[in-house]
Amino acid sequence: MPTKKLVAFQPPASHIRGIVHAALEEDLGFGDLTSMTLLSPNMSVQAQIVAKEAMVIAGLAVAQEVFHQIDDSVNIQFHYQDGALVRPNTKVLTIAGNAQSLLQAERVALNFIQRLSGISTLTRQFCRTVEGYSIKIADTRKTTPGLRTLEKWAVRLGGGSNHRFSLHDGILIKDNHLMILGAKNISLSQACRLAKQQAPHGLRVSVEVESIEQVREAIQGQADIILLDNMSPATIRRAVKIIKGQALVEVSGGINLNNIQSIADTGIDIISIGALTHSAPAMDLSMNILPVAQKKRRLKTPK
Repeated sequence: MPTKKLVAFQPPASHIRGIVHAALEEDLGFGDLTSMTLLSPNMSVQAQIVAKEAMVIAGLAVAQEVFHQIDDSVNIQFHYQDGALVRPNTKVLTIAGNAQSLLQAERVALNFIQRLSGISTLTRQFCRTVEGYSIKIADTRKTTPGLRTLEKWAVRLGGGSNHRFSLHDGILIKDNHLMILGAKNISLSQACRLAKQQAPHGLRVSVEVESIEQVREAIQGQADIILLDNMSPATIRRAVKIIKGQALVEVSGGINLNNIQSIADTGIDIISIGALTHSAPAMDLSMNILPVAQKKRRLKTPK
């Protein structure tokens, strides 16, 4: 067992139930015809879900909900908790129950674990690459429709931070806002001041900038966070010197594991990475039915 587990608050049970219900409705249709055709409805089996590569495991609680929505009598044993680091060829869950039930739940349960573990594992790789820097690694809203809460949970399990969950819980002035406002002769600095005046009390105003000139405008507008979009490390360093702590500095755009350290070394505060959720590879896990004991036939003794 690992000595350290990354902890993150689990999404509400009601939210998980709704997502799982939709996934099962999509996958089951009118039932698992193969299992219903071949297997006895009373047959019981035991299975294990195995992580076939090293990963930060995520989604076990969701998998549990999948099995229990199919059949609440299914027994599940957790060998790890969400957020744990696991080695290759490690069993993470043992499941026992009706054979048809386990097979009906298998693919949906694995899909959730594979997807969420991919996000948590990739996030951990980014976080480990910038260890030693006082920087937050954050996600974005580039998530799978309907799965944002789960995917952002996986980011936290990997050691990352969450950016906005939705449009209502943060103000981020982007290029398209500025394009529309520009038609009314409202400048970037004026947009920042307007947002700060209209924003709910205590809510920080962030603005996305693409040039040093816009950095200066954002400072004039007293933006709380200045997001440097798709800038080179040299330009980022120049921007940080101009900002001089007057706002938090966030960087986004084109960040990968090869260049993140050079970005972190510029003195910024936050790196937001869409790839954490939109490009994380699915991890390799499988569900294996354990050998089923065969009933021994009694040999008839000759009379």
